[in-house]
Amino acid sequence: MSKWQELEARYFMTTGKRQPVTIVRGKGVKVWDEDGKEYLDFVAGIAVNSLGHCHPVVRKALSGQASKLIHVSNIFYHIPQIQLAELLVQNSCMERAYFVNSGAEANEGAVKLARKYGKLHLSGAYAIITAMDSFHGRTLAMVAATGQPKYQEPFTPLPEGFVNVEFNSIEAIMEATNEKTCAVMLEPVQGEGGVNVPNDSYLKQVRAWCDERGLLLIMDEIQTGIGRLGTLFGYQQFGVEPDIMTLGKGLAGGFPIGALLAKETASVFKPGDHGSTFGGNPLACAVGYETLKFILEKDVVSNVSRLGDHLKQSFNKLKATFPFITEVRGRGLLMALQFNGEIAADVVKTCLEGGLLLNPVKPDAIRFMPPLVVKKAEVDKAISILTSALEKVAKDKKLM
Repeated sequence: MSKWQELEARYFMTTGKRQPVTIVRGKGVKVWDEDGKEYLDFVAGIAVNSLGHCHPVVRKALSGQASKLIHVSNIFYHIPQIQLAELLVQNSCMERAYFVNSGAEANEGAVKLARKYGKLHLSGAYAIITAMDSFHGRTLAMVAATGQPKYQEPFTPLPEGFVNVEFNSIEAIMEATNEKTCAVMLEPVQGEGGVNVPNDSYLKQVRAWCDERGLLLIMDEIQTGIGRLGTLFGYQQFGVEPDIMTLGKGLAGGFPIGALLAKETASVFKPGDHGSTFGGNPLACAVGYETLKFILEKDVVSNVSRLGDHLKQSFNKLKATFPFITEVRGRGLLMALQFNGEIAADVVKTCLEGGLLLNPVKPDAIRFMPPLVVKKAEVDKAISILTSALEKVAKDKKLM
């Protein structure tokens, strides 16, 4: 362990397992550790660093806004917040926006909005249907919403009002719906659950069912939004429009922010219903605005679509070579390799040694989520490192 890792072990509250590298600098798709070793970063802060590390647009927005105004209360107007709200509304199917500090807070706000809607329009209905293998955040309510028992069991009893059902099954949603149901909350593609892509008709069926029963459809786009799937928002991939959408992660290129957006009919908050001390502060909103404006003006989503196709083709070639790769799944630059055994940690460790940062999203699956501005040469280099790692793990574990 390095000095910094020893200090972390002494002072930091351990909540997860870190990979054994201390990152001190980043530029674009590359990062460097304390010893000067270079890595390709295909984790990107867990789909956060949408423009890569220390992009000039992000740096300029941070320094420029920090020299003018960093924080004021939401009891006053300020320009960056209004600019970002306008840009999001103009480029989505939404009509209202509100800003918070994280994706979990955005989802909390969405749940409050849906419950308020239920009180006003659905005879007090409050329950929200979510999917198994979903991930909606780490607050106590969002742990209840998240359909993964491993996150729920340490913290029971959980807040009531959430029903977890099978993903990609309209029948499961229909069966779970009753007079207490006010909304369905889904990720267009499940990120933390293993990059699970629904069939093309699923979200259309959910939309139709919500319309039939008068329910709200909430799309958690915290990981899939802002270009990650090859369209600006994930819902655009499936031909549906949600009533409420949440954003976070890549919205401000690495700076903490979350967003709650809604159509006018679902925007039922009144003064005093919701609030945030730091949410929507000038610094976060200025960075979010400039990041989103750059993504739109430079058509970054086209790069995501093009490089996502190239990444998938490369993965399919690996699948044909290594029989223990059982599935390639994902869209755009949110992809996963599925293995027929729990070797993800071994592959990730070997890739780390070779200069590639990856995420073992499950014991038998690896997630790939590079910055949206990644270049073909960087993808090809990552594939080369990954190929060598797969060969080594296959040899060590006698998989071929």
